[in-house]
Amino acid sequence: MKIASWNVNSLNVRLQHVLDWLDMAKPDVLGLQETKMEDAKFPVAAIEAAGYRVVFSGQKTYNGVALLVRGDAPPEDVHRGILNFEDVQQRAIAGTVNGVRIVNLYVVNGEAVGSEKFDYKMRWFEAMRAWIASELTRYPKLVVMGDFNIAPEDRDVHDPKRWKDKVLCSVPEREGLAALQSLGLHDAFRLKHEDEGRFSWWDYRLAAFNRGWGLRIDLTLVSDALKDGVVDADIDVVPRTWERPSDHTPVWVEIA
Repeated sequence: MKIASWNVNSLNVRLQHVLDWLDMAKPDVLGLQETKMEDAKFPVAAIEAAGYRVVFSGQKTYNGVALLVRGDAPPEDVHRGILNFEDVQQRAIAGTVNGVRIVNLYVVNGEAVGSEKFDYKMRWFEAMRAWIASELTRYPKLVVMGDFNIAPEDRDVHDPKRWKDKVLCSVPEREGLAALQSLGLHDAFRLKHEDEGRFSWWDYRLAAFNRGWGLRIDLTLVSDALKDGVVDADIDVVPRTWERPSDHTPVWVEIA
């Protein structure tokens, strides 16, 4: 079972990229973030023509998440949003596929450490962790994936000194991510790769992609029950080379 995550930074702009990558990579499940699209305008017909069923939660201009599942059956027991956290921003969606619970997240960016948006990020993250803890009690086979807007370690950052104590790399954010993983979740990429310099996001500015100035902030976390079944996990940088790309690229995990 191949499960992938991709912040597409506007599905309206990058629908063809998504369709091309589905045909190329053939994931069983693809979670999208930052679709930036109202539900009424979601391209259901195009996705279904590609052989996938889809559930989604969107809004105009900002945020938005979706789960695409290959085959004729949509995900089961779909939940939109975070349990016990009222929020107009559409940032979370969950569903069950072949007995595996999949949670797709678009974590708050946070803007700058100490800002109101950073405070919102930390409150959102704490509520999300409580929700994931409850999900784990119901679904031991759990994958939590998405754009986390947090680089877990310095080796996930092209220039740790430059990013030290800044948003995406600050101590509170990393502690929050570690607390989430302490529930029994494992970074699938790190189960298979120990090297530095592997990134999933590059700023559009300053030719960051060509210079290798990136961060690994898109993650696939697997539960204890799935850890030993991880066959591989990686980052596909090819879509970042396409014309008018997202600033993120797909990440994926394959589970036996």
